[in-house]
Amino acid sequence: MATYLVTGAAGFIGAKVTEFLLADGHAVTGIDNLNDAYDVRLKQWRRAQLEGKSGFSFFQLDITDRQGLRELWALRETTPFDGVINLAARAGVRYSVENPWVYFETNTTGALNLLELCQEYGVNKYVLASSSSLYGNAPTLPWREDTDTNRPISPYAASKKAAETLCYTYHYLYGLDVTVLRYFTVYGPAGRPDMVPFRLVQWISEGQPVTVFGDGQQSRDFTYVDDIARGTIAGLKPLGYEVINLGSDTPVVLMDAIRMVEKLIDTQANLVRKPRHAADVLATWADISKAKQLLGWHPQVSLHDGMKRLIDWYQNNRDLAKEVQTR
Repeated sequence: MATYLVTGAAGFIGAKVTEFLLADGHAVTGIDNLNDAYDVRLKQWRRAQLEGKSGFSFFQLDITDRQGLRELWALRETTPFDGVINLAARAGVRYSVENPWVYFETNTTGALNLLELCQEYGVNKYVLASSSSLYGNAPTLPWREDTDTNRPISPYAASKKAAETLCYTYHYLYGLDVTVLRYFTVYGPAGRPDMVPFRLVQWISEGQPVTVFGDGQQSRDFTYVDDIARGTIAGLKPLGYEVINLGSDTPVVLMDAIRMVEKLIDTQANLVRKPRHAADVLATWADISKAKQLLGWHPQVSLHDGMKRLIDWYQNNRDLAKEVQTR
C-alpha cells in the first residue's frame, strides 16, 4: 500500500482519482482550499462521498500557502509521501483574462511550492494536471505532445505552461520523476458547472436558455472523468520526465453535443447566440498514441454513455444540481 498526496481532492478530477486510489487499497491525504471559483456545494458533495473511507484524510489547505504545506509535510517527515498528484488549479479560460494573478498564484506558484517540498523531503514522483489549452489555436490536428505550445492565448494556458516548465527544471536539477498530463475537456457526474456538459444538462433539463458562443461549430475532445482518473493513476509509474495527452481522440462539434443531450433528456434546447470569446479555441483533438504506448491507457467511455451517466447523476441529485450556479 502506498500513500499519496492528492491536491484538489474535492475537485472534479481530484475526487475521482482519490476514490480510485482508495478502492485500490492506497492511503490518500487530500487537500483542497474549497474556494468559490465555482459553486462550492459541488465540492462539498464530492468531499462527502469520500469522508469516512478507510485510508482517507482531508485538510482544508491552499497550495499557495507555503507554511501550511510545510506543516502538513512535517507530520509525515519519517514516512514521506510515495507521490504527489497535483490536481489543484484555478481553471477556466475566460475568467483568467479578467484576473490572471490568481491563476499564476495557484497554477504556477502553487506547483512550485509542491515541487520544492518533493525535493526537500525526498518524494520522487510528481504528477501535474496540465491542459490542452496550451496548444492554443495550433493549426495541425490532432495535437501531439511535441506540438508548439509557445503561443498560449489565455493567462490560464500560460500559467499551466509555466508549471510544466518548472516541472522539467526540478526533474533536471534533482532527478524528480515527473508525469505531466494534458487533459482534454473532462466531463461526467458532479462535473464542473462552468463547463459545457454540465451546463447543457442543467439548462435543457430546467428549460433555461442555452448560450452558444459563435456559430456552435467549434469542436471539443470530450473525455469522461473515470477515464481521466485511470490515466492519472497510470501516470504514477516511473517515467523520468514525460508530457502525455489524455483525451478521447474523438472530437465532437458543439451543436452535435447539444442535439445528443436534447435526445437523451427528450427536451428541446432554447438556443441563445452570443459572439465567440477571443480566448476560446476553435477545436481540440488529442493524439493519444503516447498514452497508449507509455501508460497502456485508452479511453473506455463513449460520449453518449458518459452523457447518459451525467444525466442520470443530475436526475438523482436534482435538488442540488438544479440550484448549482452555472452562469
